Amino acid sequence: MTKHRNIRRNRLNLAVLAALGTALVSGPLLAQTTSTPAPAASTAAPAAAPATTQADDQATPGKPASKPQVAQAKTLKAVSVVANRYDASTLQMNAQNTVDVLSASDLQHTAVHNVAEALGLMPGVNVTTTGTGYFGGIDGAARGEGMFASVRGLPSEYNVNLIDGVDVAQGMPYSRSVQLSLLPPSGLQTIVINKTSMADMDGDAIGGTIDFRTPTAFDFAKDTSGSITTSGRSESQAREYGGSGLGGGLAGEFQTKFGSEHQFGIYASGYYDYRNIANSEVGAAESALNDGSWEFAHSNADGTNAAGYNPARNLTSTGLNAGIASGFERRYGGNIAFNWKVDDTLDVYARATYAYAKTEQDTTYNQLLPQNVTYVPDGSAGYVPNIGRIANRFWYETNPERADIATFQFGADKRAGGWTISPKLFYSYGHNDRPAHVEIDGREDKYSQDNFAFGGSSLTTYKDGFPYPLLTPGLVNSVNNIPAMWANDSGELTKSRSGQKKGGASVDFQYDFDGGALSSVKFGVKYTDSSREFTNRDWSTPGINDGVTTLGDLGIFNGTYSSIFPDKYLWQTPKVNHAAVVDLIRANFADDELDTCGSNYINNYNCNTMRGTEAVSAAYAMATFDVGNLEIIPGVRFEHTSINNTFWTTPAEDADGNPVTGHFSNNRTVYNEPLPSIAASWRPTANSVYRGSVWMSYTRPAFVQLGGGSQVSISDGVTTITEGNPNLKPIKSTNLDLSGQWTTDQGGFASVAAFYKQLHDYIYDSGGGQANPNTSGEGTVLTKTPTNGGDGKVYGLEVALRQKFQNLPEPFDAKIHAGLLARVDLGIEGFENERLQSAPNVLGNAEVFYEKNGFDLDLGYHYASSFLSTYDYLNQGSPWDDLWVRPIRRVDLHAGYEFDPHFRVDLSVSNLTGNYSYWSHIGRHDLAISDIVQAGRTTLLTLKYSF
Repeated sequence: MTKHRNIRRNRLNLAVLAALGTALVSGPLLAQTTSTPAPAASTAAPAAAPATTQADDQATPGKPASKPQVAQAKTLKAVSVVANRYDASTLQMNAQNTVDVLSASDLQHTAVHNVAEALGLMPGVNVTTTGTGYFGGIDGAARGEGMFASVRGLPSEYNVNLIDGVDVAQGMPYSRSVQLSLLPPSGLQTIVINKTSMADMDGDAIGGTIDFRTPTAFDFAKDTSGSITTSGRSESQAREYGGSGLGGGLAGEFQTKFGSEHQFGIYASGYYDYRNIANSEVGAAESALNDGSWEFAHSNADGTNAAGYNPARNLTSTGLNAGIASGFERRYGGNIAFNWKVDDTLDVYARATYAYAKTEQDTTYNQLLPQNVTYVPDGSAGYVPNIGRIANRFWYETNPERADIATFQFGADKRAGGWTISPKLFYSYGHNDRPAHVEIDGREDKYSQDNFAFGGSSLTTYKDGFPYPLLTPGLVNSVNNIPAMWANDSGELTKSRSGQKKGGASVDFQYDFDGGALSSVKFGVKYTDSSREFTNRDWSTPGINDGVTTLGDLGIFNGTYSSIFPDKYLWQTPKVNHAAVVDLIRANFADDELDTCGSNYINNYNCNTMRGTEAVSAAYAMATFDVGNLEIIPGVRFEHTSINNTFWTTPAEDADGNPVTGHFSNNRTVYNEPLPSIAASWRPTANSVYRGSVWMSYTRPAFVQLGGGSQVSISDGVTTITEGNPNLKPIKSTNLDLSGQWTTDQGGFASVAAFYKQLHDYIYDSGGGQANPNTSGEGTVLTKTPTNGGDGKVYGLEVALRQKFQNLPEPFDAKIHAGLLARVDLGIEGFENERLQSAPNVLGNAEVFYEKNGFDLDLGYHYASSFLSTYDYLNQGSPWDDLWVRPIRRVDLHAGYEFDPHFRVDLSVSNLTGNYSYWSHIGRHDLAISDIVQAGRTTLLTLKYSF
């Protein structure tokens, strides 16, 4: 790691960063957003000029560090790796568009688990710990790590994700999101987020274009260099359960330049790491959704909300799940880059990256569920719920995952006269598979409904909003003796596969003029073809109804957790042997027990199968005008998209009620999108730049919305056809960005950016379900399909400040980023003024860091205000039951010491104060029904040797 942050090591410096960000939104907002296309700079291969040096340029303690070699172009084309936060500031100043840059030093000094969490250090980025489908809700959050990134309040599937300029394949089953959690911070060196787009960038970006960059040999000063890093990890919550919670990793990199004129360069890196987890869960909202464990605290005689009470503040929890999510994650991957400077006019390159993650997540749940709920007078002309009894049950499920991302590219930059020609071939693939999800459960009330009389309107009491179940003596005995429960069956097995392959070619032409106002013209074409496939199949074993067999008789337990939630719920619960459950299912498994969606085997095998292809043809043209200190770049891009989906159609039953075998069907969607843009930047001084941009962008709907399987059902003489909608419109956005950036000769940096987005035809994230489902038709035949919503507005303000003060008692720096807010109109009656999903009103990062004589210390604080996660969570047809996530507050600590230019040690602690990593609740201002995850602290110790 370079020591450019110590350039003025002989002085005492104090840097204090303050930033105030306010994001205001007026009027209903509605629209799906797509990521902003990445600038040509992001997608271009590294040019001949080096960016910044890395480990081989490290300064010797006590001596001034060498001057960073920063390419002083106005674009990011020549930059592959940024060494430190000061170089990152220079790149942001020099860029033609509004960008944020996370340097190699920033990544090495974080205490985060992966790249997704590292993105949370940047202005306007919210990192979520849960996604959609089987990564959604508390299941995803229980892993205790960030998974997806929202830019400027827009969902993660509205971002374009690039690795070294190559579009990353989207392997997620129900959305266009990319699961960034499988990338560790050590796997990539620099991250650039493009907040504004120009014509030479992909057009399907409303949120932002995120470019993850890896180095080449020509990013290093030495002819040959490299490093080896070893690490150890500890998870505090796993240790609370009596486990080791230990993990670790090994990473290395090597680069060399060779040839008679050092015209060849090779860079290679690789990593392997692992972590073991055991995180605590409370799932009251999950129980409310899946088991109906909720009531209105003040009700009518029929249980509906009593008059005069706000339903969102009138909730009571009548049941919950308490459990432990344990398991492990193994990641490995690497990068390789080959560069050949053929001569002064021709550069040729080839690059490849690969990242793989294997996750085993086993959840052990104790379920306390309400039974025999009635409504009794409360003495004031109203009613309250009365829980007749509580059913004690046990549920074990797994959430395994095999995920990978790979990119490959081959290209060149040829210069001839004023021309630069840049052809490129690229390919990417990604998978998010769930190879063998298993479930097994037991019920204390399987044969008798007379146990555990309860009485009372709520199962829980609260302290600081945290729910505590009110257990009767009988329930206390039962929850402490789970093996005595009756076995329900021998388990259930689900297999899912989801992946995408994407490849194509592009060529860019640029001509630079010698003089005059017209500085350059640029145009190009790009073709991308992709295919994706999703399957999901489920098998259930027969029930066990002998009146004898208990869970303990199945041989699936191999120990006991002394406390199901340390310091909160003190009853014990058994440890489940995952392998024993799998063996039990295999012993009782029959292929003809496939029951994915009915009783017909062929329908069951194919009903959740979807294949699709997507071809995108793009062409663009743009020009650069320089008038004094003013630069103006108008441009236009056109994208033609052709999408073909193949899905299974399940017919209705025949006249005798027998299932009818279905067939594969097809549909097609075509989009033609003109995307004009204009960007201007004014540089009145060497230390200031002001930018303004207006551009159009869009996002294509998820495949499951366009080509979801078609199912036909008949009820009371009415035939209902449920299917995807190939006529969905893309979500479009008109975008405006105004920003200013300033630097000082004393190490100061400041930026302010105001943005506005007008959204049209919004489609929200609904996981595997239909977005904004609409029923059409007349008489006895109805069709139910997803539809577009209405319009909306998103606008906000981002502020970032850093100042290095000199000649003060101690050297510190700090920074804060804050502010955005968004609302949408879902296009559904009653949902005209909703908040946008995953969009906090305020985001903030503050950091104080000290560095002197080879020692550095970083203390960071991250804040995200509450945000909406899921619309109409309980399906009540009104926004009062939206699922919200509580504000996130996290303190991270990093300390490092460089013994000499070769040896360095770093210690990082994530979530130093041990705050809850996830807390969602039904209703914006009510914590009565919450899902909570406690993942504790993560401590990481690394030792790096550089040569």
